[in-house]
Amino acid sequence: MNILAIESSAKAASVALCRDGALIAQYYQASGLTHSRTLLKMAEDMLTDLELTLRDVDAVAVARGPGSFTGIRIGVAAAKGLCWGGDLPCAGVSTLEAMAWQGLGHTDCVICPAMDARRGQIYNAKFRFEGETLQRLADDRAISLEELVEEAKKEKISYFFVGDGARMCYNRFLAEGLPARLAPAPLLLQTAWGVAMAAMGQPLQPGDDLTPNYLRLSQAERERLERLKSQA
Repeated sequence: MNILAIESSAKAASVALCRDGALIAQYYQASGLTHSRTLLKMAEDMLTDLELTLRDVDAVAVARGPGSFTGIRIGVAAAKGLCWGGDLPCAGVSTLEAMAWQGLGHTDCVICPAMDARRGQIYNAKFRFEGETLQRLADDRAISLEELVEEAKKEKISYFFVGDGARMCYNRFLAEGLPARLAPAPLLLQTAWGVAMAAMGQPLQPGDDLTPNYLRLSQAERERLERLKSQA
């Protein structure tokens, strides 16, 4: 099964083609250019270089959140467009679950994806590998770093951090005397390969049914609710 995977939930954008769980190709870019300029072009170039077309793809997978509101919208829109253009089914996966696959091979620790959610919070979940099977330990959530530290103090196990908020968490854990590891630079940020791995075995759906998962309201929505409260 050929899965065309898309990741655009943070600063880095990437696309990948995986065949039956094996990575065939991945294009990755963290240049600061908007994902609306780079994402579909990377997918097109990758398929061209592989001498493939959308007709050779069996499904599209995309990180549907949490993460950057704009990045998620761009990724979901790109996935919908590819599904429509190729008459393909889609799998929308948790950004955090996809990130956890960067810790494959680390079976003696908690895999802890962390994304900077601003406002003193991180988007976070917790996982553990049993062999090559990823087990979820905590739901996707937006929590403070202090809350995560308090959880870790009770668990007494090393954490493996990955994501754009990983270094912040890693430094705080070391300052607290908690055991922690930081993913190496090539594995630190989100990748489309992780999206493809998270999609393996998941039920597929029509692209039209794909929706983002932001976990919390956008700044514009929060400001609107505050205005309505002040007017009540």
